[in-house]
Amino acid sequence: MINNYFKIAFRNLTRNKAFSFINIFGLAVGLATCMLIMLYIFDESSFDKHHKDGDRVFRVASITGKGETWAAGPGPLAWGLKNNLPEVEQAARLLTFPEIATMLMKYEQPVESKQFFESNGYYVDSTFFQLFTYDFIYGNPATALDQPNSTVISSELAGKFFGKENPVGKAILITTPFGEFNYTVKGVFNKDKNKSHVPANFFLTMHNNDMWNWVQTQTKWTTNNIFFTYVKLKNGVPAQAFEKKLKLFFDKQAGADMKIAGFSKTLFIQPVKDIYLHSAIGNEIDANGNITYLYILGSIAAFILMIACINFMNLSTARSEKRAKEVGVRKVMGARKSLLIGQFLGESFIMCLIALLLALTLTWILLPVFNNLTQKNMHPLDEPSLVGWIIGLTLITGLLSGLYPAFYLSAFKPVSVLKGKILNSFSATAIRKGLVVFQFTISIGLVLGALVIWQQLNLLKNQQLGFNKEQKIVLPMGQSYKNSKADYTPLKNELLKNPGVKAVTSGSTYPGIPDLNDLLFYPEGKTPGDIVDIRLSGIENDYIETLGIKLVSGRTFSKEFTTDSASIILNETAVRELGYNPVQAIGKKIQYDLGGIHALQIVGVVKDFNFESLHNKIKPCGFTTGLFTNKYGYVIASLKTSDYSRLLSEIEKAWVTLYPATPFVYSFIDQDFQHNYEKEQRTSTIIIYFTFMAIVIACLGLFGLAAFSTEQRTKEIGIRKVLGASVMNVTALLSKDFIKLIIIAIVIASPLAWFFMNKWLQDFAYRITITWWMFAVAGLLAVLIALITVSFQAVKAAVRNPVTALRSE
Repeated sequence: MINNYFKIAFRNLTRNKAFSFINIFGLAVGLATCMLIMLYIFDESSFDKHHKDGDRVFRVASITGKGETWAAGPGPLAWGLKNNLPEVEQAARLLTFPEIATMLMKYEQPVESKQFFESNGYYVDSTFFQLFTYDFIYGNPATALDQPNSTVISSELAGKFFGKENPVGKAILITTPFGEFNYTVKGVFNKDKNKSHVPANFFLTMHNNDMWNWVQTQTKWTTNNIFFTYVKLKNGVPAQAFEKKLKLFFDKQAGADMKIAGFSKTLFIQPVKDIYLHSAIGNEIDANGNITYLYILGSIAAFILMIACINFMNLSTARSEKRAKEVGVRKVMGARKSLLIGQFLGESFIMCLIALLLALTLTWILLPVFNNLTQKNMHPLDEPSLVGWIIGLTLITGLLSGLYPAFYLSAFKPVSVLKGKILNSFSATAIRKGLVVFQFTISIGLVLGALVIWQQLNLLKNQQLGFNKEQKIVLPMGQSYKNSKADYTPLKNELLKNPGVKAVTSGSTYPGIPDLNDLLFYPEGKTPGDIVDIRLSGIENDYIETLGIKLVSGRTFSKEFTTDSASIILNETAVRELGYNPVQAIGKKIQYDLGGIHALQIVGVVKDFNFESLHNKIKPCGFTTGLFTNKYGYVIASLKTSDYSRLLSEIEKAWVTLYPATPFVYSFIDQDFQHNYEKEQRTSTIIIYFTFMAIVIACLGLFGLAAFSTEQRTKEIGIRKVLGASVMNVTALLSKDFIKLIIIAIVIASPLAWFFMNKWLQDFAYRITITWWMFAVAGLLAVLIALITVSFQAVKAAVRNPVTALRSE
């Protein structure tokens, strides 16, 4: 009997090729989409899940009374917690700032020396690997950073410097903001095996010859919040109970200073395993993922599969007349309803199995393209649980697709069927129409979502930032603080000789990259209760003019003023929070407490501009001539040519002449700024592609339904043609019912899409307004696509010879 069912199933597949193609192709694309998206979701969800005792490791973050969140904390926090709270088993700090974003690393050998600029390096405490688990290829993680001037490097970095040999014990000369120092390699970790919110290429022990003395001076509890602090709690310690004690401890240590300063701050903890997807607070180490995007992609995968299942249901019930006599004969011959349900479900599972084989092939073919799109290196074998998900997904798909048709077809009464009285019932037709509406509600909602995302990213790309980011090339100096000026001046002079260079300046940082240097200021003569946290950048005299930042009042720095070393230029936000207007602020002094009370005089106010990603609001920021920062960290040249290849070649020649031992590296400010939105750009592209697939599958189902509708009305069409109906009349007649369903879908999808996309936009400080034209475009697109899909079958039926049509029945 089972063998007979297989024969019937395959006979139906081959006899109804169009029906089979639409169903198998739709299910295959749906399953392939689910597989690709599941791979992406698994990959994004794997960050920081590998750490031993990871459920006990937390990051300590803070929130101010103004609602501003901050991922880093003060220098003494980590060891204050370790030494005073018995719940803390171990603590560690991680330090990064713009001056160490890129370091020059050199491995000197008698025959040939190798040197590269390397990014993603972090200073950490020696206890770091007691909290975080890394897959060490060489070295012992327990002791790797115990000795001063130790470094642990990635396998990728080890390959560049040392090839395949074990590098443990070898020395690398590293140029830091404090000078050049030899670091001994004490370990090598596999960078690709375990993913983390810390995208490290190498770690340097904080206990070293270059910056340890400076680290030990960071004893203030209310300033220099640049140390990322992590704690590992003892077994059995409830996180919530610890967080309460943490708040009390911080109030005890910093409460008096905060009260004098007139601001408040509360500490809270974040599970390390949740940081990558769930944390969206200020000054993150690197751009994190976003759980919202995973929900969106997961929903799209489910919706695409549902659309494919609905196609199967609709086409199965629409062509019920073709199977009605078969059901009637089987019932007369004694077939029970349960056996018929089993047969139809079996056909559904067979079709799903064929679709699965095609989906696996499609996934294998498309995975390299998908990896390139997402900038990942995903492989199905990397996720063992994917096999179980695929099997489960296929079974669920087969069940969802076949259950309703199986019960519907098996319910036919044999007497009515054999007398030819079976027609699609009103309830079946209503359900079918409802499913079409549901399909296109999803499709239109996805189109609207894709439109909003595209518009928002277009805003991020083209928004006026308050400075000129175009044609600005950045050259990282990669030199120590002491030698920077001597290195900068000849490079500036050489660049200015080039006719393609308009101006040259330098700064400790520039718009588009993190700026973690901050200091608490308050107006002179007032109580520290008016304190303002101001981001600081060290700049050369012509920095503001070169970047096109607009001066509102006062002046910029100049060689003519010998007092500029004790001066500061603020943005409008900083001036406003200090209680001044731009004109009043000029000449005023603001104070800060750093080993004593010091003051800087405000000499200029610049218009607010976006130093960071447009995810964040503009914060108070200030420029000094190098206070606490190395203003020669980055050389910035403003260009006046479009022949970049020639200009870059000439700049490289000048660089090699001046610094033959240092690699030539460059970037453009506009590209660096766009780097902040790379994840959104990639995710939006994925959403757009899969939205297109959803529309294609929905249209395939509509195409199949239109074909069956015209087939059922063949005689009616023939009579209408004989009575004088035109092709246009017949096309309109056959199309209008489907267009009505699309219009209903537009009405349902529009408010739903508005609600969810408006909620998504709240993550951006600068965002678009969802306007009426977006709904109009999505609606018109849906109607147009549906009209083209249905009209093909309608016109085909309308141009048919009416004589042939009347003979068909």
